[in-house]
This record gives sequence, C-alpha cells and structure tokens, in this order.
Amino acid sequence: MDMRFLRGNPQAPKGHAIFIARSTNDPRVIYCTYCIVPPTPLSLAKYLPSFLAAQLPPEELREAANVNVMPIPPMLEEGSSLEHLQMLADRRDDDLCDIGSINPKDEGARMQLVAEGCQEYGQLYLNYTLTFEQVSSSTPMDQLDQPNIPLDDLDTQELLIQTMTDRERLTELGKLVGTARYALEGHDTNLLQETKRKMQQIAGRLADKYRGFDLTNAAVDPGERGAKLAELYLERGFKLLDEEYADIPRIELAIRELQNQ
Repeated sequence: MDMRFLRGNPQAPKGHAIFIARSTNDPRVIYCTYCIVPPTPLSLAKYLPSFLAAQLPPEELREAANVNVMPIPPMLEEGSSLEHLQMLADRRDDDLCDIGSINPKDEGARMQLVAEGCQEYGQLYLNYTLTFEQVSSSTPMDQLDQPNIPLDDLDTQELLIQTMTDRERLTELGKLVGTARYALEGHDTNLLQETKRKMQQIAGRLADKYRGFDLTNAAVDPGERGAKLAELYLERGFKLLDEEYADIPRIELAIRELQNQ
C-alpha cells in the first residue's frame, strides 16, 4: 500500500489517524474511517461478560486479549468533504492519511483497504516506538507502548476476518466453496490448498455450531458428495444465523444420509 500522510509525519505517527479514500466513480467523493493504535496493551476480553466469554472459542478470546490496532468503523464509510476532515484533523491533532481509492459498491474492498491501512499505520507506529529514549524509571517507554504481538506479524487477512460479521464470514465461505470446486475440476492443487487455508482461517472465527471446518472439508472433497455436503453445511449455517430452526432437522438428516453413503 502507498499510504500518503496529508497531515502528520510517517516517521513519527501519533497513533491515531483519519484514513481517507477516494471513490473511483467520483474522486470528489471521500470515504473515511478512524484508526487507533492503543498506547498501552488493550484487552477487550477482560470486559466481556462471563456468560459471553464462555461461548467464545479460545482463538477469539486470545485475539480479544491482544488488540494491536483498531479501525472504527472497520469499513470505509462515505464522509464529509476533504476540507472538513482536514479541519477535524487539525483541531484534534490527528494524522490524516490517504490510503488510495475504492469502488464504493465493493464492500469487501472497503474493508480490505482499511485492514491493509491499519497494518501499515500500526507498523509505522511500532517503528516509531523503537526510537523512544528510556524514561527515568526502570521501564523503557518502548516496552510501555509496544503491543504484545509484533505488528509486522499481523496478518491482513486475519484482521479483515476479525471485522466481519458471522453473515459476512458465511458469505465469504460460500464464495470460497465455489473456488474450491473450480480448483478441483481444474486439478489446480495450489489454488485448492490456498482456498482451503483461507476457509480454515474463516472457520476458526466462527462458533462451533456453524461447523465451519466440516464445511471446509466437504468443499475440498472431490466428487458430487463433497459438493452436496458443502451446500448443505452452508445452508445449515444460514438457517442457524436467521434462527430458522424448524428447517435444521431436515438438513441434518440430509447430511447424515450423505455421510453414510
């Protein structure tokens, strides 16, 4: 990404920035979001009610315990004029960063661009903290400001998945099922392995009740049986999401019949 600082210094980022992107349909239309790098390690997990924390898989709890950089909101939204955003950045002493251009109709791209921008801005901030001089106390400032996990290890795709709703995750899995079946038909091993990896990454962010890993295994299983199972698992996931529980037994029966073939 070619991030441009319209206000601020990339060598000394403030840790909070307004991101802007221009519409590919009309460059005068500005989309924006806000990016924050917490100055101290932030754990959202400790603020979750116990009944909710108990329902989250361990992977989600670990991620919630280590928040390195946070976009608010996670998707670029149409904002006011560039002049108004520049005024806000001046008054609030924010960095103002141009992160490129987007197709306003492509919501996935609007989220992806934010994820990439957060990764780059977070890395710039981390680099800046490494230049801090030690304070008079025994704890160096760079240890105070440095997140628990190195930002250069932050996976852009993982950050994007974190910002998705369950519906968006299931929808993305549905798209990847199509990619997996295409790879199987074309005997494209590399594409199949990459698609499986992406599906497993998304499945790891879904609650067990959606059976995302079963869906993934079915999607990469050659033959008509695998394709039908993947379709059924996907349908089952959306029925659960929409609380259409009356349809679940029928789908479960169809899954069992296919598994017993």
